[in-house]
Amino acid sequence: MDTLPQLRKSHPDMIRLIAMLTCLGLALPLAAQTWPTRTVTVVVPFPPGAGPDLVARALGERLSVRLGQPFIVDNRPGVGGMAGSTLVARAAADGHTLAMVPNTLVIAPHVLSRAAVSIDVLKDLAPVVQVVTNAMTLAVHPGLGVNSVRELIELAKRRPGLAYATGGNGSPMHIVGELFKASAGIDLQHVAYKGVTPSINDVIGGQVQVLWVPWGGAAQFVRAGRLRALALADRRRSANAGDVPAMAELGFPEVISRGWVGLLAPAGTPVPVIARLNGEINALLQTAEIRQRMADIGFDVVGGGPEVLAGEMREDFERYGRLVRELKIEAN
Repeated sequence: MDTLPQLRKSHPDMIRLIAMLTCLGLALPLAAQTWPTRTVTVVVPFPPGAGPDLVARALGERLSVRLGQPFIVDNRPGVGGMAGSTLVARAAADGHTLAMVPNTLVIAPHVLSRAAVSIDVLKDLAPVVQVVTNAMTLAVHPGLGVNSVRELIELAKRRPGLAYATGGNGSPMHIVGELFKASAGIDLQHVAYKGVTPSINDVIGGQVQVLWVPWGGAAQFVRAGRLRALALADRRRSANAGDVPAMAELGFPEVISRGWVGLLAPAGTPVPVIARLNGEINALLQTAEIRQRMADIGFDVVGGGPEVLAGEMREDFERYGRLVRELKIEAN
């Protein structure tokens, strides 16, 4: 017996709900097929030339070709990366406003004031894909006269208060710098700069002679002989860093700090849109062109599903939060 007429009479609201859900189910895949319908803005919450900016521009060029709409990079630096990230979190959740961010995003809530962090970084942004990763690097000015981590430790014991530079208070470089100090039992004085580039410039210029920096920022200067890389804060070496040893193999398995760059969307962005964007970027990350471009700027390609980035975000949020408390790290 056909029960639909009976349902229409006895449960009109249910019939309307079923119809609405059916239409929604059909509309979501359609949204992925038609997206993007206009220019896509990729917000980078740091200045031009920073790692996330270079990654965003490299991918944006190819995504524009693949998807038939412009992908433009909008640099919105400020408040430790939170200004641009907040802008994206509050944007329309339709896949046309995205954020390319490093893992400082999940460190910021632990080192900045509550007033400076007005979003929940784990809930208000939806992971799309973890694009690349690279380790924090311990480097020195070649004129310092040290060629290994052990030699640096010996020098620091002879010269208490030897300065080391980073891209800012509360940054991953600052945290791993303090972790290294504690692990090695030495006294180094932290000198914070407003960004990675100024810290590199001053070490190259000799104003400070020790530096913690992402490998992506140090690579070109190490290759040119203007910086000497002593170790990567990682469990293993990187193919992009040649013969630079890992801290774990040097006897410091706890001095681990890898930076990543990931793409996020506003929470509530349709899952099919995120899935399509994730698939397009993963396809690009497998091309020789993009892999070489990432290697040239010192990054290791990652890729994978949104859950890979989600897991990294949760893990870093918890780990860095604990380290910030233990090492008494504060932001600028």
